[in-house]
Parts: sequence; structure tokens; C-alpha cells
Amino acid sequence: MNIIFLLIGVSLVMALGFLAAFIWTVKSGQMEDDYTPSVRMLFDDAIIKKEEVEIKK
Repeated sequence: MNIIFLLIGVSLVMALGFLAAFIWTVKSGQMEDDYTPSVRMLFDDAIIKKEEVEIKK
């Protein structure tokens, strides 16, 4: 029976740790941009400057 109390205590400490980490990331601004990651895969190719294209011709 003592092990159950130990496991409940450990799980509560871990849950509070994850909650603190989540709150820290939200306050530091890491969760603000939710649009760019979804479209980043569409712009995977490097942008070629107009001058580089003329040199290659």
C-alpha cells in the first residue's frame, strides 16, 4: 500500500514539472507562431536570386 502513495507522489511531482515547463515555454513566446510551421514545407527550396539565374544562362 505504501508504494501506491509513493507512485502518486512521484506522478504529481512529474505533472507539476511538465506544467511548469509548459507555462515557461508559453511565457517565453515559443508558442506564438502557429502558422509558419504549417507552410514551411511548401517553401523548402532555396530562393534563387535573379542575378544568379542570369549568371547560369
